[in-house]
Amino acid sequence: MTGTTGSAADAVREWLDDSGLEWEQPSPHAFVVVLPGERKQRTTTSITIGTHYVTIQAFVARHPDENADGLHKWLLERNRRMYAVAYCIDPLGDIYLSGRLPLSSITPDELDRILGSVLDNADGSFNTILEIGFSSAISREWAWRLSRGEPTGNLQAFRHLADPEALRRSEGGSEPVT
Repeated sequence: MTGTTGSAADAVREWLDDSGLEWEQPSPHAFVVVLPGERKQRTTTSITIGTHYVTIQAFVARHPDENADGLHKWLLERNRRMYAVAYCIDPLGDIYLSGRLPLSSITPDELDRILGSVLDNADGSFNTILEIGFSSAISREWAWRLSRGEPTGNLQAFRHLADPEALRRSEGGSEPVT
């Protein structure tokens, strides 16, 4: 690649065509790709080709309900070990992954590494982000679902945040949960 806007766009398009992922190109130099995950079901990621660099942005989570300082500290500590992208927050406090790379670095192989980093950090850290910044809301959701007999399958990663007595009652047990 020569490092031009056109060659970077060609590399992005080539990678996306080969990826099998859901994607669109809303303008000649902007792409949106959906990265499927296990914890975070989907991470929508934008790739924007500028005159001198390529910007990668991915929404991770909305602003934390609680413990924002603790979550921001955790995110900053994670930034030290990340490749090509870093956690940041917008003016509303919502959490994103963001990276800015030179045009010349954008090749299909490098895009694979960069978007792998986006997915690893958005999906791999998602439950920790939720636990640090939303544990009270998760506990309330457990209580609400258990009280109504609603499914709790997608909350199982946070079972430790549920009230043990409510769990026991919902499972029909008479012994306290330990």
